[in-house]
Amino acid sequence: MSAAPLPPDPASHTSSSVPMGIAEIEQKIPHRAPMLLLDEIVEISETAIHARKRFASDDFFVQGHFPGYPLVPGVIQCECCLQAGAILLSEQTPDVGEFVPVATRMDSVKFKNMVRPGDTVDIHVTLKERLSNAYFLTGRMLLNGKTTMRLDFACSITNPRDTEEGSGGDAS
Repeated sequence: MSAAPLPPDPASHTSSSVPMGIAEIEQKIPHRAPMLLLDEIVEISETAIHARKRFASDDFFVQGHFPGYPLVPGVIQCECCLQAGAILLSEQTPDVGEFVPVATRMDSVKFKNMVRPGDTVDIHVTLKERLSNAYFLTGRMLLNGKTTMRLDFACSITNPRDTEEGSGGDAS
């Protein structure tokens, strides 16, 4: 199977500088509170997205992780990147809402700095390659300009109506 060509370098494309809020994000991906983990889309192009998230002390995932010194779990940080990637890929699916990206792999996950309640992070995801309906992306989360985590991940595009309910998978 040969790789489908990616659009030219994102720097050569005009990107949308109009921020998207929660309402617009909910039109792009199926996630809803409390698992909607993006607050806004700052910028998006054909191959890259910049999103933002502010973590709060009452977020369900920091309750008990860890008492007295709460931290945002690494899996939640990964999910933020997956959701930003899903929004990026929503621009490439035939009908928004009819097809969703499903995470199929995460590789080279590295956590470099802690994220705590009260922190606002910037999430950057770049589309690296497409093979048929498989998309390969890289995500990075930054706090005050410093990388807190990074990962490479893959998604495939699926029609949720074609799968049996309860068959598993993460529609991130």
